[in-house]
Amino acid sequence: MRTDDLLHRALQLDFLSAEEGLFLLENATTSELMYVGNSLRQHHVPNDVVTWIIDRNSNTTNVCIANCKFCNFYRRPGHAESYTTTIEEYKEKIDELFLLGGDQLLLQGGHHPDLGLDFYANLFRQLKTLYPDLKLHALGPPEIAHIAKLEKMSHYDVLKVLHESGLDSLPGAGAEILDDRVRRLISKGKCGGQEWLDVMRAAHQLRITTSATMMFGHIETNMERMEHFVALRQVQSEKPADAKGFIAFIPWPFQDQDTILVKLKRARNTCTSDEYVRMIALSRIMLPNVTNIQASWLTVGKAVAQVCLHAGANDFGSIMIEENVVSAAGARFRFTADGIQQAIRDAGFRPQLRTQQYAYRDLPASLVNQELDRTVMIVD
Repeated sequence: MRTDDLLHRALQLDFLSAEEGLFLLENATTSELMYVGNSLRQHHVPNDVVTWIIDRNSNTTNVCIANCKFCNFYRRPGHAESYTTTIEEYKEKIDELFLLGGDQLLLQGGHHPDLGLDFYANLFRQLKTLYPDLKLHALGPPEIAHIAKLEKMSHYDVLKVLHESGLDSLPGAGAEILDDRVRRLISKGKCGGQEWLDVMRAAHQLRITTSATMMFGHIETNMERMEHFVALRQVQSEKPADAKGFIAFIPWPFQDQDTILVKLKRARNTCTSDEYVRMIALSRIMLPNVTNIQASWLTVGKAVAQVCLHAGANDFGSIMIEENVVSAAGARFRFTADGIQQAIRDAGFRPQLRTQQYAYRDLPASLVNQELDRTVMIVD
């Protein structure tokens, strides 16, 4: 294999194999990868706009039986700190969301052994009745798989009920690395990689827009990262022609602060800034059928994320009025609405507020002449 041949094929939107992606990861220079990543970004999104979104990441519950070894957020059933969010608490959170110019709730939680399909369907219906304009970007494949097991239903049927109850789009949560060797070691209680992909296939059949993610930099191999890309690309290639499928891909490095993986000395985040930029570029190269690539500056910070905008990323993520999971493992970067726009301008691009469907929207009146008066965080 030759680096220049592979990069030329990437520019032609060829589907590179996992082995070819690995060769590029281990042999191409960062400047070569950035050049091709940026060229592909201009093919997919041919302008100088970088998008961002205002939403809120709230949690249905912190009760979870998955026991992921990288998660500091969950509590076991019966724990003194366990909770299930009430409708009154949601109303307070959503009222604040709308006040601050957002219209989307990124709603996720744990694998609660007692919360089945009726709970989530009723919750979605209540929220949509109270807030007809609210967009629900909710749950994720592991939660859908968990509900399906509790109810002895198919993924498709669970998603159909939830979609009819108000689910607008499905986050790409819980992908981690889509290899079961890795998943058995870090998230054994979650669905396997194939089931994660099958949930997304079912969502695409229902024309539910989804996103995809990768959490890397723990115990996976470089080849397993490339195989993750290939698996996502295959599912995207199978979607119905009129479905958006994976509308975006978001990679981020493992956050290791106080996690069980670190305490057991099984993994530590060693991802450098250069490695993250290279992974953004490889996201573009290995996923030629996914339009949007997001730089996760909640986990890598402003400066690295700005470089990523020249390596293939076209999205700066979400201004989160609340985020509890990734920050619990050490993500500590913060930004205001004014700050994220200025960071995009400083990188040489024009900031553009968007919806979950990547449609442009006007800046809310509350943000036109002043920045948000509180500190917020960035995540998908």
